[in-house]
Amino acid sequence: MEEEHSRVGKMKNDEILETFAQSDMVLVGLGEDFDGTGFLRREEMYRFGGEKLKENGFHWLIPAWNEFCVKKTGNAALDAGFEKLAGILGGKNHFVVSVSMHSRAGTVGRVVMPCGSSQMKQCVEGCEGTLLAVTEQDKDRMNRFFEELYAGRFPEEGFSLSETCPECGAGLVLNNVYAENYNEAGYLEQWRLYTKWLQGTLNHKLFVLELGVGMRFPSVIRWPFEKVAFFNQKAYLCRVHEKLYQLTKELAEKGCGISKNAIDWLGEL
Repeated sequence: MEEEHSRVGKMKNDEILETFAQSDMVLVGLGEDFDGTGFLRREEMYRFGGEKLKENGFHWLIPAWNEFCVKKTGNAALDAGFEKLAGILGGKNHFVVSVSMHSRAGTVGRVVMPCGSSQMKQCVEGCEGTLLAVTEQDKDRMNRFFEELYAGRFPEEGFSLSETCPECGAGLVLNNVYAENYNEAGYLEQWRLYTKWLQGTLNHKLFVLELGVGMRFPSVIRWPFEKVAFFNQKAYLCRVHEKLYQLTKELAEKGCGISKNAIDWLGEL
């Protein structure tokens, strides 16, 4: 689809905030920027650990590994970004759709995380009835395992979570899209609430805010958000991304694209 660049960079932050303040409802999309991978990719031990996890079949640990490494490197910008967003949304009728799997994404208000996170665990075989909260014992195990990994050592015994599936006795893995048999039941109730909320946005002043949303899962946020902004005559779309900030031609007069890291942009508001 032909893209329009004419409005990129022309909206100042105070103008955007004024439009936001005048809105009745706010729809937010949180993207990959909020996993912290942008700055983590520069860290040698982060890359080493990620490669080892994939080589040994532990893809489902990647969201937890990302969070561990964010804390290990002492980068406070991500936490500040989550806090700033939660503050901005306070008092607003809003819903957040997050493809970020960072646990903080679940604390910014009314939110659905269709890609899962590191807060729940499921049966490795995908038994639908098995969804359990990650325990403190699990967190301690992961931290010890990640410390070894960050030091450049992959433990020979590998890694396992506590408990087994109460339905089939198989092991458990973190409930996210990296699991081979991802159990989507973990987010479906929130998704139903989201779709019901979304139906109520028509004919209301709707501010649609995309923050750091790339093309990893475009069918979850980017394309549906464009459709929402197009059909709602009172909608305004603000798309913030370092590279993929462009708006479609059809939306050029109903929004703006900001070429900036979403977390850095939030820090400037």
